Amino acid sequence: MGSDAPAIILFRRDLRVADNRALAAAVGTGRQVLPLFVLDEEIAGARPSGAASRWWLHQSLAALGERLGDLGSGLVIRRGETAKVLAGVIDRSGAGAVFWNRRYHPAEAAVDAALKKSLRACGLIAESFDGMLLHEPSLVKTGSGGFYKVYTPFWKALAAGSEPRDPVDAPDSISGCSARVASVPLEELKLLPRKPDWSDGLAERWTPGEEGGRRALAGFLRHRIEDYAEARDLPGRPGTSMLSPHLAFGEITPFQVMAALTRSRMADRNPADAERFRKEIVWREFSYHLLFHNPDFHRENFRREFDGLEWRRDAEGLRRWQRGLTGYPIVDAGMRELWRTGWMHNRVRMIVASFLVKHLGIDWREGEAWFWDTLVDADAANNPVNWQWVAGTGADAAPYFRIFNPVLQGEKFDPSGDYVRRYVPELEKVPDRYIHRPWDAPARVLADSGVSLADIYPPPVVDHDVARRRALAAFAAIRGGGNDDETGETKR
Repeated sequence: MGSDAPAIILFRRDLRVADNRALAAAVGTGRQVLPLFVLDEEIAGARPSGAASRWWLHQSLAALGERLGDLGSGLVIRRGETAKVLAGVIDRSGAGAVFWNRRYHPAEAAVDAALKKSLRACGLIAESFDGMLLHEPSLVKTGSGGFYKVYTPFWKALAAGSEPRDPVDAPDSISGCSARVASVPLEELKLLPRKPDWSDGLAERWTPGEEGGRRALAGFLRHRIEDYAEARDLPGRPGTSMLSPHLAFGEITPFQVMAALTRSRMADRNPADAERFRKEIVWREFSYHLLFHNPDFHRENFRREFDGLEWRRDAEGLRRWQRGLTGYPIVDAGMRELWRTGWMHNRVRMIVASFLVKHLGIDWREGEAWFWDTLVDADAANNPVNWQWVAGTGADAAPYFRIFNPVLQGEKFDPSGDYVRRYVPELEKVPDRYIHRPWDAPARVLADSGVSLADIYPPPVVDHDVARRRALAAFAAIRGGGNDDETGETKR
């Protein structure tokens, strides 16, 4: 291939032009550049995106196409097996180089390794770059040469290493490919919901795309990080970064996040808040580290002793959990926030996950699958790692016998009931004292609040103490007897 043959930049979940090392490399060759996105849902072992993620992908691809057009190029969109589609595009364009940013799910990494080998064997330049993670999961090892199974030493190892590289600037312009390469209309990917279109709440909450990610990061560092260590646990306040979907789709990179944090001087002014935020970024790294070494994390218990745990089959309980009708206000608020906006506050994610697994006794995989389908930030690593952490079946997990009391959790983290009232409006007039346990309110208080536990809001699907004893008994059964009577919370 001649040095003037076009270069292809293959987009995946790196839907940005800034800090895109693959794009920078393609532009840096001086060749014409052909940006290409392939919707490949035929990778064995990889998971097709859920419905909320598909909605986000549509919006982000539209934004990327506009941005690339402004820079002088367009975005070619195709559907099919990446290697076959790419071969056709290379044949049509005469491309002599292909660049992409690395992926870390083992199934996807295997596809890319084979692709690189095949392209080079045909005489093409084929190079891949970092961008999705601060570290390469294969290179971070324990002292014994294995992978980390506990977060704290993983954090310490990364914190003791070198500072992350600087982000790469976006190109000023792109020399588009003159060859006519057909692209399917974005609508033909059929990523958007139809009949019914449930995406209104998502569109109201989010601005997918690189510019939306940049604004979210700037807004967080300007307005919310100074109280992050405390406010991140309070769902009634805007205390979290809201960066997770932008990171999940590669609209921003962790390198950009870390660089912006450094520029903000927050580590000097509020070191506790800055470190807490860094630890959240590194938890994402830890999740990918685990997934890289355990590709079936969404299907198999990391701690195999939990394979003997007998999960309950409770279709009605699962349905009520999914719809936010459990009778526990903090749980129901979280599940309704998820359905309406495609996102849920991190503290509440732990509460609702614990409730499904330990109050209802339902397999964590059912909850993980629901999150995978309904979260705009559904992530192949974070999603299963966090679910297994709550369930007690994962790496560095909370003990199974630690059972969140949803009433106490609500009273501690949403003391005025602002979050509950936002998403469970039928309880809007219930006094703060009873907002997290309306069943304890006197009949007169309920009547004045316009609440009937039979008609307006459901009674609890299960009694906390009954559920707690049942969960402890299930745990004792796989432990061979005994009863670990520890919850980390007082009983009510």
